[in-house]
Amino acid sequence: MEQSYSQEADILMKKTSAYIEDTEAEKHHKKHKERNITKQLSIKDKKILSEILERRKLLKTINQKGNVLGNRKIQSKEKKKETQDTIFPQTSNNSLKRQMKRNQTVEGDRLFKLGTRMLHQSKNQKQKEEAYLIFAKAADKGNLKAMENMADALLFGDFHAQNISAAVVLYEFLASEGSHKAQNALGFLSSYGIGMEHNQAKALVYYTFGSAGGSMMSQMILGYRYLSGISVLQNCETALFHYKNVANYIADKLKKNEGVPVEKVTLAERPENLNSNNEILDWDVYQYYKFLAERGDIQIQVSLGQLHLTGRKGLEQDFYKALYYFLKAAKAGSANAMAFLGKMYLEGNPAVPQNNATAFKYFSMAANKGNAIGLHGLGLIYFHGKGVPVDYDEALKFFQKAAEKGWPNAQFQLGFMYYSGSGVWKDYKLAFKYFYLASQSGQPLAIYYLAEMYATGTGVLRSCRTAVELYRGVCELGHWAEKFLTAYFAYKDGDINSSLAQYALLAEMGYEVAQSNSAFILESKKATILKKDQMHPMALLLWHRAAVQGNAFARIKIGDYHYYGYGTKKDYKTAVTHYSIAVDKYHSAQAMFNLAYMYENGLGIPKDIHLAKRLYDLAAETSPDAHIPVSLALLKLEMMYLLKDVVFYNLHMKWKQLKLDVTLGPYWDIFIIGAIVVLLMLLLRNRPD
Repeated sequence: MEQSYSQEADILMKKTSAYIEDTEAEKHHKKHKERNITKQLSIKDKKILSEILERRKLLKTINQKGNVLGNRKIQSKEKKKETQDTIFPQTSNNSLKRQMKRNQTVEGDRLFKLGTRMLHQSKNQKQKEEAYLIFAKAADKGNLKAMENMADALLFGDFHAQNISAAVVLYEFLASEGSHKAQNALGFLSSYGIGMEHNQAKALVYYTFGSAGGSMMSQMILGYRYLSGISVLQNCETALFHYKNVANYIADKLKKNEGVPVEKVTLAERPENLNSNNEILDWDVYQYYKFLAERGDIQIQVSLGQLHLTGRKGLEQDFYKALYYFLKAAKAGSANAMAFLGKMYLEGNPAVPQNNATAFKYFSMAANKGNAIGLHGLGLIYFHGKGVPVDYDEALKFFQKAAEKGWPNAQFQLGFMYYSGSGVWKDYKLAFKYFYLASQSGQPLAIYYLAEMYATGTGVLRSCRTAVELYRGVCELGHWAEKFLTAYFAYKDGDINSSLAQYALLAEMGYEVAQSNSAFILESKKATILKKDQMHPMALLLWHRAAVQGNAFARIKIGDYHYYGYGTKKDYKTAVTHYSIAVDKYHSAQAMFNLAYMYENGLGIPKDIHLAKRLYDLAAETSPDAHIPVSLALLKLEMMYLLKDVVFYNLHMKWKQLKLDVTLGPYWDIFIIGAIVVLLMLLLRNRPD
């Protein structure tokens, strides 16, 4: 069997290797910049798009005047053809219009489906531009979904230079046609004042209509607003309603293995060297990993296979490359690689057809080596009856073995069996136990079912707040999270406006990283889609929202804004409050340093040199990066002390040299006090009325 497996692996590896060689240069030519589709189309394509937008703006007027024009044409025909051709002119004209409209609708739908397919299969910039050009043609045929894609592209600069004014016009037309996506977009633009009047009340109305129409993004935004009390009264139950609806939608996707990998890069952490961020795999590092994989590093082979299987760390999802690396590692004896091959065959994908028997073979090979992923895979096969009869007892046995080895997916499956009573008696306590264990590793469906239990009080004491936070964690795995990656690449490529628009939308949905990133970009004043006088107030608002969610850096930023008067009035007391929170809650060295400086100078707080020195020392102990600034601050403090001591000593010596006890007698102090009293009396007497 090992010989046949080796032959099969060699054949598959040759096929996948040939495929990879054909596509390698094309896929990675621009070092991931293809993800951020910000380059402009040709002049001819721009003209087509501008003409389409103009036609869309006039569409309503044309429809309103259609009947009048039709009547005029009929009257003209009546005069030319006399009375014999006027029996059924209106009926024929209406029938022709309906037929033309049907033809346009069918053609528009066909073009939209073609564009969508091309966009999903696109591997380079040119193919993506062609897909959007087809969307433009579909939009010209009246296809509303294509118009929504075009409006999004204009707003975010997905394939063409950003044009917010044109996007607003198109969104307004779509909203009048009942598009819930357009309602959501107009709410977002109103909330920030991008291309529209800054109006939170109007934004709330748009979000409400978008939510009623079925927009998952609007529902998530409303959930966040009701949770945080933004422009509405804080209401946990209403937030729960909205978040639950979105979480149900995401959970269905996750059950079909349609989850979205979320790479959240915090811009404020490394603004000077974004390439070093661990969330995104640098191109040079990727090339080095490939080199190691080809040299036979099994661990790297499995890691690259996993990254390509799911499309993580900024890499394109590529099932052929995943298959190639898993086959190499499996041939070298990697149990993990065997298990992932089983997963690929169990689910099926463009690289390998769905095949239960082959999946069972690979899972068994991994399980025989004691691999948790292989054991879990066998459990799934028996649980769902994939190529074998459904056998809950066997499934339970394999899930338990995998769960004991710490595999979170197996822990979730055990929890689900006890939660639903699949092959076992229902036991909500055991279900909660396994869901909780899996959730600690971030298993999204386990988090979803925990939220269900807290929301309904099943097996646990009902807690609205806990349920909302858990549902929210699931909601953040929606397809919209892909914008984290495109926003990052837009920022890295210098397209600040596009990056800000994408981060700002995610910030509106409650993503803490997006809130801090939006504030960071606004603070730099490099963006031009907002007025300059709006930059700091909006940045302060976003820093505050991020700070409420536990961002220590954002909390310090709020203190800085009140200290310097950015976007608000100077307020040292408020600055001290926020720095103190950052010190007490997050033990931030930067906050300690800032607070020490304020104690040293008595800014917004009583002057206390000893407490200032203690905070400086604590900052140096907390962070090695604080050693140099703390040393300088302490040196300054010691210099001040020395200066005071020198001045005091000189005054003391001069006082001694006067020998007042000899000159004026032992009661010289009484004499001095008397002289001061006389002087005061003279001053008061000679005071002008």
